[in-house]
Amino acid sequence: MTDLSSFQRAIYKFYPLSLAEWEDFSTKVIIKKFNKGDFLIREGQVENFIYFLQKGATRSYFIKDGKEFTVDFLFEGEMVTAYYSFITREPSTIFIEVLEDTEVIAIPYRFLQEFYAKYHNGDKIGRLIAEYQYMKRLRKEMELLSRTAEERYAALMERNPVLIQQISVKHLSSYLGIQPESLSRIRRQQSRN
Repeated sequence: MTDLSSFQRAIYKFYPLSLAEWEDFSTKVIIKKFNKGDFLIREGQVENFIYFLQKGATRSYFIKDGKEFTVDFLFEGEMVTAYYSFITREPSTIFIEVLEDTEVIAIPYRFLQEFYAKYHNGDKIGRLIAEYQYMKRLRKEMELLSRTAEERYAALMERNPVLIQQISVKHLSSYLGIQPESLSRIRRQQSRN
């Protein structure tokens, strides 16, 4: 049996549920395991889950003109989904790739809609998750515009230093919006400090 306590804490950060609400909610989630290199979703598929990363990490990216553009890395304790696809029910424009063996708690779309309709607090959680997704996106856009590449890399290292060292320079530099050579220089500078 998977321990749901970290998942419960993550949900309660949005809004604390009553015991009955939590019991109903927690019995409808699905535990899934993915291997490194698997995909939670591929471009063109409709997103049917919001995932809580119980263990592991993911990379979200899209492809344009044959080139990959990394838009996010998510780690243990965070939620991941192709949110635009999830809420619009349109095909995803991104891929979500598993970077290491990963265990997720998957919240199915259909169940979440039923939960919103059944419980007033469920509706609040849905709204707060949407607000969180918006704030996260805005924060990333502001960081790209206001921080140097060195500062953005340092902030990413704070989130998961061990895994960041294992992610390819190509993917990291795409996420940071810099050339691979610049990232290599930043890594050399930081290793000397």
